[in-house]
Amino acid sequence: MCHLGLTLGSRTSERFCPSHKCQGRCSRLAPSPSTRFLATSADLHPVPEAMASPVPAGCCVLLAAVVVVVYAQRPSQQETHIHYAQLGTDVTLLCGSVDQDAAVTWTANSTDLDASHLNGSRLVLRNVDLSHSGQYTCYEGPSWHVKYRVNLRVGLPPKEPIVMCRSNNYPNGFYCSWHLPSPTYINDTFNITVVHDSKEIVCKKETPPKNRCYIQFLQVFSTKKYKVTLTASNPLGSSSTTISFDEFAIVKPDPPENVVAKPVPNNARRLLVSWQYPSSWPDPDSFPLKFFLRYRPLIIDQWQHVELSDGTSHIITDAYAGKEYIIQVAAKDNDIGTWSDWSVAVHATPWTEEPKHLTTEAQGAETTTASTSAFVVPPTTRLSDSDVTDRNRAMALSLVVSLVLVVFSIHFI
Repeated sequence: MCHLGLTLGSRTSERFCPSHKCQGRCSRLAPSPSTRFLATSADLHPVPEAMASPVPAGCCVLLAAVVVVVYAQRPSQQETHIHYAQLGTDVTLLCGSVDQDAAVTWTANSTDLDASHLNGSRLVLRNVDLSHSGQYTCYEGPSWHVKYRVNLRVGLPPKEPIVMCRSNNYPNGFYCSWHLPSPTYINDTFNITVVHDSKEIVCKKETPPKNRCYIQFLQVFSTKKYKVTLTASNPLGSSSTTISFDEFAIVKPDPPENVVAKPVPNNARRLLVSWQYPSSWPDPDSFPLKFFLRYRPLIIDQWQHVELSDGTSHIITDAYAGKEYIIQVAAKDNDIGTWSDWSVAVHATPWTEEPKHLTTEAQGAETTTASTSAFVVPPTTRLSDSDVTDRNRAMALSLVVSLVLVVFSIHFI
């Protein structure tokens, strides 16, 4: 065996390799895993011969330097912290436990930051906006050792949330949904409590959507009010909303489904409209719905309305002939609650009589009449040569007489 000792700074690392492998290489030379600094050839000092056998220095020094550099460049396992900041505020980030006057370097999303942002070892960001969100890392001195890593998240505290509760499957239960009036740009959490007759009721959250939960009615036809409190929170603040309501006030069916409009044959002013109960309404026999129909031709903005106490069809009798109509239907419990939203619009045009086509005999008669009454150009009358000569002479004589009369008139004037 040959013995090799290496002094790295103030530490001494000893490794052994077989004698027959000491001719130009040390196969088991490696620094301690705790060694995490950069060594240069000036830091490596051979141990005196009394302590180790001589080996080729070039091999061992080179291998030691390479391995130590690899260990020194391993990524740091520094924990990443999270810091929240409100839009428009000033933010100061500390470089961990480093002294205030220590020489440090900061990066934002792996980009070096100018020293003008530093106050000693602290990073100061003025009037932060959403673009400041990201990962900030602090390095100590020229060695670039990671001393602190923080994820900055810029946002806003939540404003008072908006809550709405509705029963679309009465008398089974109701659901409550909520949203914030404006975004916060960071993660928000919501906590909802429902109380009826001094008893808290479980609100089962649905996923998705995450901003909705369902409550079963503990008692039907109750005169006690329900009280719902919703609290929105994030690391920058919290806000709450409380509403109370009667059971009957929140009943609102879903819109009617499968609305169809068709023309009535042989009637130019009628349209047949049909629809179905919303599938979410659980018991149409015990809790029947009434319906509200509205319709108008596309060329007019004013709606016409018809309220129907029963049935799921209606015939429009005052449609304009040949005009396309738009039609919608809404639903409501017969006794309680409010009207649903309008159904999906459907379009229809009243029946129109198909144009009559001419028969073969009529087409033949029309063709014959047209051919017999067609205009015929009369033949052109041809003049003889003698007639042409006589006409030319008469025109010349008339011209001479006219000239003589003009001369005499000028003379007397």
